Amino acid sequence: MSAAPVLADVDRIAIVGLGLIGGSIARGLREAGYAGRLVGAVTSEPDAAQAVALELVDTCHADIARAVADADLIVVATPPSALDAVLSEVASACPAGAVITDTGSSKTSVIKAATRVFDANAMRRFVPGHPIAGTENSGLEAGFATLFKSRRVILTPDEATDAAATAAVEAMWAALGATVSRMSAAHHDEVLAATSHLPHVLAYTLVDTLAAMAERTEIFAYAAGGFADFTRIASSDPALWRDIVKANRGPVLHTLDAYIARLQDVRGAIAQGDDHHLHDIFERAKTARDGFVLQREQNER
Repeated sequence: MSAAPVLADVDRIAIVGLGLIGGSIARGLREAGYAGRLVGAVTSEPDAAQAVALELVDTCHADIARAVADADLIVVATPPSALDAVLSEVASACPAGAVITDTGSSKTSVIKAATRVFDANAMRRFVPGHPIAGTENSGLEAGFATLFKSRRVILTPDEATDAAATAAVEAMWAALGATVSRMSAAHHDEVLAATSHLPHVLAYTLVDTLAAMAERTEIFAYAAGGFADFTRIASSDPALWRDIVKANRGPVLHTLDAYIARLQDVRGAIAQGDDHHLHDIFERAKTARDGFVLQREQNER
């Protein structure tokens, strides 16, 4: 018995923003066998032409209204700084029955922005989402079809969200190979502040600290693989991450304060020569990370 066609009841998907995330969604849907029409929206006509040349989408526009006008499913994959304006344009042009979702890494701020521009019907069909996947790359050529395979996607619908709309968004992510889970927007923002936003803040700050040292040339010359691994995400788009941290300011500050307190504890142990306490901290961290790696490997089998 052959598998059911991918998103067979969705004839037209509009993807607003075709960078790493939006481009990977487009590529992944085609690889998964989606036979409907993919329409993109980007910021300029040259980018629209390039998106079609790269075969990311069937057609592409620099006008969001044209891109979403006949869509059954609309995916907003734009940076946080553009979100208010983009959602406003989507709200003014999307069909009454269209399902709308996003890919932003801060959900409370996205829901507030959507509430400002969507009517009650559109809000019922708006399913906030966040794929826990990415690289440090950006732009039209950054995406790839397997970005979401075996990755988690968090959706944050509430009790008013239309069940069929949520099911449609879940089906899209499942077609891309992702594992979908649901949680409240507030809990999502707390979790991501700790697991994604704080690590980016730390990576940027560490590299900036070392780069400011007088001996920076020698420091970077002798940096080993661990430094490259830890700081890889500091090569991410600074403007994007500035806006992500701004959008999730409260949870990020809470997590950053907790980290600073722990770091002060480590500093105290080093300053006082408390080898036992320092070893306990490192041992707990090793045990926790080893457990995380083992669980992740089991989940990916």
